[in-house]
Amino acid sequence: MSPPSPQLLVAAAQQTLGMGKRKSPPRATCLHLAGEVLAVARGLKPAVLYDCSSAGGLALQSYLEELQRLGVLKPGLHILEIEENNLIVSPEHVCWHLEQTLLGTVAFVDVSCTQPHPSVRSLDQLPTLKSLIADIITRFQGLQKDVSPGVSYSKLHSSDWNLCTVFGVLLGYPVSYTFDLNHGDGNCLAMTPLRVFTAQISWLPGQPPILLYSFSVPESLFPDLRDFLSAWEKELRTRFRTQNAFADLSVSSEVITLRAVAL
Repeated sequence: MSPPSPQLLVAAAQQTLGMGKRKSPPRATCLHLAGEVLAVARGLKPAVLYDCSSAGGLALQSYLEELQRLGVLKPGLHILEIEENNLIVSPEHVCWHLEQTLLGTVAFVDVSCTQPHPSVRSLDQLPTLKSLIADIITRFQGLQKDVSPGVSYSKLHSSDWNLCTVFGVLLGYPVSYTFDLNHGDGNCLAMTPLRVFTAQISWLPGQPPILLYSFSVPESLFPDLRDFLSAWEKELRTRFRTQNAFADLSVSSEVITLRAVAL
C-alpha cells in the first residue's frame, strides 16, 4: 500500500496535536513523526518518545486513530505516560525487546558523577531496574490481549526511577546510561569522547530520511560493548528486511566530545 500524501499526514498531526493554545507542529516535524510511529508499528523500534508539542495523551490518541483512518496504521499501538512524558509503544514489540533485555542483550553504562570514568554494568547489578522491567512486561502482555480497535492509554508512576535508563531501554537502545540518583543527575561524560550511533531510513519520496535511532557510548568502552552493538544492528537489519514500508536503512557512527552532556 502506498503511503498517504504528505498533506494528509501534516493535516492529521496539526488538527489533533495543535488544537487550542498549543502551537501546531511544523510540516517537517509532522512528517517525521508519522514515519517514526509507522516504524514502531512495523517493529523497527519498540517505542518513540513524543516531544513535538505539549499535546497530552488524549490528543495523541486522536492522532493515532486518525492515522488508522488514513490507512497508515493498524490497531494495536499504546500510549504510555511516565511522569508527563508520553511514549507511543507497540506492546508486542516492546514486550519482546524487554524479554530479551532480561536475557542480557542490553548493556548499561554507569556514568555517575561520583566516579572518574564511565563503567559497564550488567542488569543483574541493577536489581530495581530488573524488577521494573519484569513488571512492565506483565503490563504489556495484558495489553496484547485487548482486541479493541481504539488506541489504549495507561500511566506508570516513577517516583524513584532513573528515567534516563528506563527510556533508554523502552526506546530499544542496545546500551543505556544509568547513574546514582542519590547524587543528582550529574554525570562523568563531560569532555569524554563519545561514539554516537545513528540509524536512518527513507520513507516518503522527496522527504528527508527518518531518524530511527540516535544514541551514544563512551569511546573508551566501545571494545567492551561491540558485541551488544553488533547484535543490535544485526537484529535491526533482520527486522528491516521483513517490511516494505521503508527503504535504505543506514547505520553510521562518529566520535564527538562535548563540554557537558545532558541525560
